[in-house]
Amino acid sequence: MTETSPAGKKSEEWRALLPAESFAVLFREATEPPGSSPLNHEKGAGTFVCAACHLPLFESATKYESGTGWPSFFAPIEGSVGTKRDFRMILPRTEYHCARCAGHQGHVFPDGPQPTGKRYCNNGVALLFVPEGEPLPER
Repeated sequence: MTETSPAGKKSEEWRALLPAESFAVLFREATEPPGSSPLNHEKGAGTFVCAACHLPLFESATKYESGTGWPSFFAPIEGSVGTKRDFRMILPRTEYHCARCAGHQGHVFPDGPQPTGKRYCNNGVALLFVPEGEPLPER
């Protein structure tokens, strides 16, 4: 496949830059097994960025324990994600992706905590955590 992402990289370029599991989730819309991500237990202050292009997606203050087995957030950083309807599970869901590279992150559901009432259920392999005070990675 030679499709080009909005970030200007071809599929083969992303494949060369990313671990196989991250590439499968980000650019083939796979899902990692629940409970498999070390980011489920990340409680430090910082920023969660797209594992592909490193766009900041979530602040740690919006992360919460949803009990689903995937890192969950109640709000993304403004302008950082795009959405589309997903019918892969027959019932429609809202898929969200990185606004820069279009890498698949997860799905958003209407059962999260206030103030938004939303649960952004994210694949851990689609994210990197950058502790507060450390520079964001470049890509």
